Parts: sequence; structure tokens; C-alpha cells
Amino acid sequence: MTLAADHVNTGDTAWLLAATALVLLMTPGLALFYGGMVRTKSVLNMLMMSFVSIALVTVVWLAAGYSLAFGDDIGGGLIGGLHQAGMRGLGPDSVHGTVPAVLFATFQLTFAIVTAALISGAVADRTKFSAWLVFVPLWTLLVYVPVTHWVWGPGGWILDKLGALDFAGGLPVEITSGASGLALCLVLGPRLGFKKDAMRPHNLPMVVLGAGLLWFGWFGFNAGSALGANGLAAAAFLNTLAAGCTGLLGWLFVEQRRDGHATTLGAASGAVAGLVAITPSCGTVSLLGALVVGLAAGVVCSYAVSWKFKLNYDDSLDVVGVHLVGGVIGTLLIGLFAEKAMTGGAEGLLYGGGLAPLGKQLLAVVVVAVYAFSVTYGLGKLLDKALGLRASEEQEHTGLDLTVHAETAYDHGVLGHGAPVSSSVLSPSAQKVRPEA
Repeated sequence: MTLAADHVNTGDTAWLLAATALVLLMTPGLALFYGGMVRTKSVLNMLMMSFVSIALVTVVWLAAGYSLAFGDDIGGGLIGGLHQAGMRGLGPDSVHGTVPAVLFATFQLTFAIVTAALISGAVADRTKFSAWLVFVPLWTLLVYVPVTHWVWGPGGWILDKLGALDFAGGLPVEITSGASGLALCLVLGPRLGFKKDAMRPHNLPMVVLGAGLLWFGWFGFNAGSALGANGLAAAAFLNTLAAGCTGLLGWLFVEQRRDGHATTLGAASGAVAGLVAITPSCGTVSLLGALVVGLAAGVVCSYAVSWKFKLNYDDSLDVVGVHLVGGVIGTLLIGLFAEKAMTGGAEGLLYGGGLAPLGKQLLAVVVVAVYAFSVTYGLGKLLDKALGLRASEEQEHTGLDLTVHAETAYDHGVLGHGAPVSSSVLSPSAQKVRPEA
């Protein structure tokens, strides 16, 4: 709703400006997190898939995405209209709640950016960069935008008709990215050497740095979703911290019991799993609920990441095991732990709300997961037929950094092993600094 300009609250606006910057930082943080998890030969490609998503999604969001997601409903709760396409009507005097409407649109843009970038982890090491440039804007319009309207848009069916709860993005962010990642990795098939070759993270300090930046940015993601500098934002902030901690501890507990070692990768992954799960529930559960949500995600996701080896789908960097599974856990547990003091009315099963809230959450999870998977699978098949989604075997074997981007992250690590690399794959500047054989 657009209100008069004198309804802008400067405190709320200042907080949302900071939160928007925090969420945008999550995408470079994700780039480092993913970049450290791949092998040396495809580090830059992994970074590029995240960074280019910032530009691609921004253009699409400003052109039509925001209007379709948050414009007045024109399709029975399924999609908004185009009356704000190109950000029409969002001048400095227009207001959304107590903040400038253009700031709200920018805040939501940062969510769309990181969601698209998340999918890249499922298809690392083998996706054509040119195909990724086409996939991201199409996926944003076909999957992210409609689901966002369902959950948060005016008249969206999940929000208004079903009444399921999602405070900061379990459905449009975590479940859509996880289900879409599963669909896309099935279209592409496994990496060369999957289940045969060691594919360990090449730089664990980079992984931990990326996880730290993600955790930092997540405070803007979750607490910023209160859209104000208020008690709800403070509660969401604390819940986010608590769930990240119990997620980390839960993952390490499983590792220690199962493998005899608590690992650095496990600590980073567990923290992210806890943060994923608390995203939909940070504004609906108490601190006790947040601790349980994070712990459940850390424990369950630590097992879920191994499902790919049993079921033979190559989810390269565990987007399915962490984001899909963690998102499902956090969204469903709202139906158990939601408290009236947080929601303003709705209560979960454990607080006297009965089974109905849990049923609503389950239905929302199933519909969103099936929709995201189906549309992404169809889009992937279409792009694979039209453009080819997968890099060539030679490119995958040599590494996408050299063959696609004509650069290397670590020249000594790539050029110092195996057969010499032809100068034809190096940029002129790279050829000048190439060491003598």
C-alpha cells in the first residue's frame, strides 16, 4: 500500500538500508563459500556464477520482477500485475509501510539475487557459463517471482487463502533454490569422476570466511524482514544467532559420533543449515523454538548431504541437503513451535494451535517444492536442447577457469601439474605472466 510521504519512519528506514546492504553482501559471501568448496580448476567460475547473478537478477527485477511479485494480484493469488514494471510509481515520495517503497523493492531484490546464486552450488564444475546467463533471468521470472507473490505479495494464495507462515523466506528462497538445484543437477547429470575421484574442498579457510559473511548478512535477511527497527526485528536477530549456533553444534555432534572427527567444513555447513532453517521461523517462534529448529537442521542436514551418493544425483555443493532439507525443516516446525506472542495470533501444535497450522505448512512446502522442481526441470531441458547446458568433457576435465574465463585462481596449482596448457586458452595478459616451463 502506498501512503503519504510523511509516514516514513527514519529509524525503520535507516535499519532497512543497513539490512539491504547486509543481504547483498550474502552473495559475495556465498561466492567465497562455494568457491572454497570446489577444486582449484573451477574456483573463478564458481565466483562468477554468483557475481553475475547480481547483475542479471537486478535487471530482471527492476524491469518486471518486482511488479509481478508485489504488485496487486491479477490471477487468483498466483501473480501480480505489471503496473509497476520498470519501477513506475516508486518515486522518493512513495511509501511501503513505514519505509520508502523503493527501499522495500531494493531489499526484496537482494533476496532474489542470493536465491538464484544458491542454485549454482548444485551444478558446480560442469555448467556452461553462457547457458547460466540465460537460465538465471528466466528462472527468476518463472519460479522465484510467482512463489514470492504467493507467499508475500498482496492477495497471494499462500499468504491470504491458505494462511501458512513464512517470515523471511523458507519457501521462496530456501525450498525453491533447493528443489530447483535438484532438478538442474538431474538434467545435467553427474560430474566426471562422481563417486570415484576425490572432490574435496580446495580452500577451507575460504569456506569459513564465506560462511562467516553469510552469517553476518543473515541478520539483515531475517531481522530486516520485520521492516522496522522494533522488538520483532530484535527477536528475529537473536533467533538467527541462536539457530546458527545449535545448527553448528548439531552437525559437529553427528560428525564426531559417526566419523570420529569434528571438521571445519562441518562447522561451516552446520551453521548455514541452522540459518537456513530459522529463516522462515525466526519471526514466529520463541528463543526455545529457535534453538530446537537450528539443532534439528544441523543433525538432519548432516545426514541429508550423503543422500546424493545413495540416490545417485550429483548435488555438487549440497544445496539439496542443506537448503531444501533445512528449508523444509524450518517451515514445518512453524506448525509446532509458532507462538502467539511472535505471530500476533497463530499458534503451533505445541502451544494449543492443533494440527491445522502444521497441515498448512506442509501443503505450502509440497506445492512450492513440486512447482519449483517441475518448472526448473522443464526449463533446464529446454535450454539444454536449445543451447546445451553442460560444458564439454574437455572443458570439465581441464577446468572451467582456463577454458571458459581464460584465467586461473592459482597458476602454480593449475599449471604446475599434468600436461602443459595451451596458450590459446589464456588471455593476452595471462600469457604475459605465464611462468616458463
